[in-house]
Amino acid sequence: MSTWLVVVIIALVFGVIIGNLLLLRASAKQPLPKTTKDNNAHYEKDDDQ
Repeated sequence: MSTWLVVVIIALVFGVIIGNLLLLRASAKQPLPKTTKDNNAHYEKDDDQ
């Protein structure tokens, strides 16, 4: 394998890992939405018996 190909593959892998870590860090700062109703209420009335 060419040395440049190995360098490019390693750079891409590091880029994906660093991008995912930055995205995880940014999404951790987002507040979770408050639930105002029971989200599973519509499943209970359609139960198969």
